[in-house]
Amino acid sequence: MNSLQIKLTISRGSFRMPVALDLSGNGISVLFGASGTGKTSLLRAIAGLDRHADAQVCINGSTWQDQHIFVPVHQRKLGYVFQEDNLFQHLSCEGNLRFAARRAHTPPEFFARVIEQLNLSALLSRMPVHLSGGEKQKMAIARALLQKPELLLLDEPFSAVDEEFKHGFLPRFKALLCELNIPALYITHSSAEMSQMADALVYFQHGHGPVVAPTNELLTDLHQGLAQRSDAESLLEARVSGHDREFGLNILECDGSTLFVGGEFLQINQQVRVRILAQDVSLALNPPSMSSILNILPVSVLELAELSGHQTTIRLQVGRQTLLARITRKSATVLQLAKGTQLYAQIKSVAVLH
Repeated sequence: MNSLQIKLTISRGSFRMPVALDLSGNGISVLFGASGTGKTSLLRAIAGLDRHADAQVCINGSTWQDQHIFVPVHQRKLGYVFQEDNLFQHLSCEGNLRFAARRAHTPPEFFARVIEQLNLSALLSRMPVHLSGGEKQKMAIARALLQKPELLLLDEPFSAVDEEFKHGFLPRFKALLCELNIPALYITHSSAEMSQMADALVYFQHGHGPVVAPTNELLTDLHQGLAQRSDAESLLEARVSGHDREFGLNILECDGSTLFVGGEFLQINQQVRVRILAQDVSLALNPPSMSSILNILPVSVLELAELSGHQTTIRLQVGRQTLLARITRKSATVLQLAKGTQLYAQIKSVAVLH
């Protein structure tokens, strides 16, 4: 089984953080957390840009560093995409991509697939100076992929790109990584980006080593900092079961419950991820009637935690999945909430992540 095994201690002045990660060698692991907690330092260590005496880095059975081995940066089969595009300014976009493909002896069909899936054909003849910020990052990602890496490292590649661009590009990019079976470590400070991209989450906090878990498990863990944030959220997996064409809604099946979500019609049986903010979930003891809220799910209380003097966060069971709600402490008292209480979650807003 492919895996990424990383063990080291990041030291920077008075900052010290032990890291011990054993990640799947498939999919996207998102590194998420506050600035200054060691995310970029970890990527640089994996790439071999920073050398740590105690580091152990093993990628899919190949040792890149241990107490006896140190593979130089240029010999590590990885692609690295920074916040800056780092394109060769004297080459056209196609020239940049051909350069990477020649070095890696990339087959023509692989080259063509990357161009097609990332929708780059119209950019190939242009010089980097004439590209927008988003277009430059697309080219930088394509160049990294054309090196046929065993691992892709991405350090906030879309931090300066607008949300509309990300909405159109990120699903294509994630689908291509899955198709090419290239694992990625992806740093972002955007919770929306994290929710869309993460197959697994690596959560960094000041004073602690990173915590690794499936994304929604970590998001809804009341003992971790993510569930305590003001923008705490849940991710539910669902399937498109139909369309309400009269009202322009997708009908999603989610562990025996139904969700109605607006937007462009999705393909029947398509598996989707839906993002729900804890603050957009209200609770009722009885099934609400004659309400403007369409999405009402039967739930049961798993756990409660007081966030502050006036708020309570509740972890709820939805079929086999978990959902967060944030309500006032007074509401929790009035409803007499406790572990096992049967309720109805009224969801004001649902975002589909393609």
